[in-house]
Amino acid sequence: MKKINIIKSSREINSILNKKNSIKNKYFYIYKDINNLNRYRFAICVSKKIGNAVTRNKIKRQIKDIIDKSNLRFKYNEDYVIIVSREINKINYKKMKDNLINLISNNLD
Repeated sequence: MKKINIIKSSREINSILNKKNSIKNKYFYIYKDINNLNRYRFAICVSKKIGNAVTRNKIKRQIKDIIDKSNLRFKYNEDYVIIVSREINKINYKKMKDNLINLISNNLD
């Protein structure tokens, strides 16, 4: 994932979360909103309740890898905030990939 496709500002993340346009399953909550940048952007939020810094960063790297290699066509003017649920610790990478791709692909409209 390129750096220009990452949302880092907490102000922007909070504004997306306040719109309450979300989709979810057992492992992920995805909030989305429209931007004016002609590119899609992502923010990945992993709570401290999920594990230590090593575990949280591993999950973030895995999600970025899934997004990069999924061949999904994201809208070029949308921001996505992915919030990871505690249940993520109970599944492996393949199941995580299947759940995230199904959630995103079924709700890209």
